[in-house]
Amino acid sequence: MCTRSDTSDDSSSTEICQDGLDLYAELLKGRPATRESPECLLSLGLVRVSPEGRPVPLPPSLAANTVMRPLEKLIERKQRGLAAARDSLHRAEEVYRSGMPDESGSGIRLIEGADVISATLTSAVHACQEELLTAQPGGGRPEELLSSALSSDVAALRRGVRQRTIYQHTVRTHGPTLSYVEQISAAGAEVRTLDEVFDRLIVCDRRLAFVPDPAAERRETALAIEHPGMVRYLVGLFEHSWERATPLPHSAGEHRPPLLTDETRRAILQLMVNGYTDDTIAGRLGMSTRTVASHVRKASELLGSRSRAQLAYLLAKSGYLDDEPSADAL
Repeated sequence: MCTRSDTSDDSSSTEICQDGLDLYAELLKGRPATRESPECLLSLGLVRVSPEGRPVPLPPSLAANTVMRPLEKLIERKQRGLAAARDSLHRAEEVYRSGMPDESGSGIRLIEGADVISATLTSAVHACQEELLTAQPGGGRPEELLSSALSSDVAALRRGVRQRTIYQHTVRTHGPTLSYVEQISAAGAEVRTLDEVFDRLIVCDRRLAFVPDPAAERRETALAIEHPGMVRYLVGLFEHSWERATPLPHSAGEHRPPLLTDETRRAILQLMVNGYTDDTIAGRLGMSTRTVASHVRKASELLGSRSRAQLAYLLAKSGYLDDEPSADAL
């Protein structure tokens, strides 16, 4: 049976079938045709019907020019269209860059609107070719967001893009995020967690970085940074955090490394000593206010404090919040 493909193009391609090859061999040996020529032999120009109605085999070299030339013209036309599209997009990019706010003139552009930010980030991830670095503070991410990100992240990993992501320790108890992490890790991504507070960051191929606008009250403004020096600086911050972060294993049940609870408690108590409320600490560490209050209450019970001020004093005296916690840490 003949197989025809690419029928949506201006010129279709035809694959020769086994019946066609068998009949072609018989005709070349001078044997009379006992059946009609398959469509593939006629389409490829390997057989022509004489005025007497007899099928005549032709050499492939003669048929090649007739069959392949239309396909070559189609490819040339597609290549010209591709070149024109690239040129048009390049010119549009220049207009886009000149039209976007860049008050400092240093390669920092303002992106406003949640939909615009989402579309811009998606496009950047799709264009990533070598490396994707992301820092995602807070707790577990919404399940629908993880689901939409999974396909594009796996596609990037299959293209050979190296992907590294930093979360906070609290994602180790969030099922949807753990499921997402296990799937991208199986595809080759690397994921680690920190108990520290850090800012959201996305870096594509060490050439383009995205950060939230620190001056914006709502999360509907971002900065796209293309200045090489600024991008190198942000990559350096990421690498510094990456070295201190704890790897997140692939398999379920192994998401709480030794001392993880102790590290989280130290982060909570350090922020408390610095004067932050439970609500603020919860927001910065990506956990519930109840969890923060539970850690503070347990520390108060162990140290025998009756107030936050007394707890801060006892913590300083115990050395628990020093760089190297003591052996009798809380």
